[in-house]
Amino acid sequence: MPAPVDLGPIGLWTFAFDQMPYGQAREVAAEVESLGYGAIWVPEAVGKDPLVNSALLLGATQRITLATGIASIYARDAMAMAQGAKTVAEAFPGRFVLGLGVSHRPMVEDMRGHEYASPVRTMRGYLDRMDGALYFGAAPAVEPAIVIGALGPKMTELAGERTSGVHPYNVTPEHNAAARALIGPDRLIATELAVVRTTDAEAARAAGRGHLAMYLSLPNYTNNLLRLGFTEADLDGGGSDRLIDALVAWGSDETIAARIAEHHAAGADHVCLQVLAAEPVAEWRALAPALFG
Repeated sequence: MPAPVDLGPIGLWTFAFDQMPYGQAREVAAEVESLGYGAIWVPEAVGKDPLVNSALLLGATQRITLATGIASIYARDAMAMAQGAKTVAEAFPGRFVLGLGVSHRPMVEDMRGHEYASPVRTMRGYLDRMDGALYFGAAPAVEPAIVIGALGPKMTELAGERTSGVHPYNVTPEHNAAARALIGPDRLIATELAVVRTTDAEAARAAGRGHLAMYLSLPNYTNNLLRLGFTEADLDGGGSDRLIDALVAWGSDETIAARIAEHHAAGADHVCLQVLAAEPVAEWRALAPALFG
């Protein structure tokens, strides 16, 4: 039985903690907790190790959950991933979620030197090896919850069969509805949502295009956007206004709160906000009253 997960309705997804020295990061994490956010999602790219980073931030807080969004299955073998997750979960019971993903061919082959294989088959085999991994350390009282960074229907179905749920990224509320139909009512949908706190449409869309530029070069994302009904024309030139407006919540804080509510209404249990700003901490602080009253 997959581990239960309670992240609260709204969290944060951010690279910001990668850039902060630990003294600053622990203070900011504690403030994020005090503001009412239920979880902090940290990525794996070319910055801090996400499992180590999660443990450090958990040690600086009291209740908030840390989640990896995502830890690449190509970055460590299945035994190392299982051991790392159990180590964090034992120290901080019920407060760690291991988000796993297959990453993308350029990151896997060009940056890490591995062969990028069939995503669903590779993830299934990885989960099998995690299940069978030896671990003789102190056992966690609560097993770490696992979610998969799933976009396509086959990976989503695998997540529903084998894990606590899915962590989709760059998606619309319609994607949440389709995912909910595939994984059923009892699995977690923790959706990332990009946010720009401005009512200036031109500035918001420029920020959105800057953010999405890399993602629109990656087939895992573009294929999913085409499945969602966008066209090749929507993907060209940095993304059409229609695409940007669908993937990036912008406007007043009340408008952003309404956009978050759309994702919840469509099936998301938790929405983790990626606030697009040079200084995101001030934006997290300013946005919180509209989200948590």
